Parts: sequence; structure tokens; C-alpha cells
Amino acid sequence: MKNPIQYAPCPQCGQSAAKKVSYTWWGGAVGPSMFTHVKCQSCGTQYNGKTGQSNQQNILIYFLVSMVISFCLCGGLVALNIILNNN
Repeated sequence: MKNPIQYAPCPQCGQSAAKKVSYTWWGGAVGPSMFTHVKCQSCGTQYNGKTGQSNQQNILIYFLVSMVISFCLCGGLVALNIILNNN
């Protein structure tokens, strides 16, 4: 039998019963795993299970980097299309 994973106590209520979040709107299935995003079973607060701190800054950086990469990819495709149509 596997031992349950121990996470940092909830910053809101201090309880140590937390469950790993598997999917979020901001990070899909990858983001929560990158930041050990967990949800307190007592009060519902979501936080970093390793540090016990908020993941808000990590989420913002993750989201902005994702948007920049998406913008560059789309902009690159548009530029390639313009170059190919001019020839």
C-alpha cells in the first residue's frame, strides 16, 4: 500500500489534508503538476503543496509565457504566409 503524499499545511486554515489538483483553466494538466498545486480538503483553498504559499505569481508567469509563445507562433505563421504569397 502506498503512503499518502504529505503536503504543506493550508495557509488559510492550517489543515494538512490536501488533494492534488489534476487540471486547471490556466495550466491544463501540465501547470498544476509543475507547481505542486493542491486544494485543501477542509476550506477549499488552492496553494503550492511544497511551500504552503500561494501559486498566484507562478500562475501569472506561466500564463504570460504561454500567451507570448502562442503569439509568436501565430505571428510567425502569418509572416511565413506573407513571405510565401509575395514570391
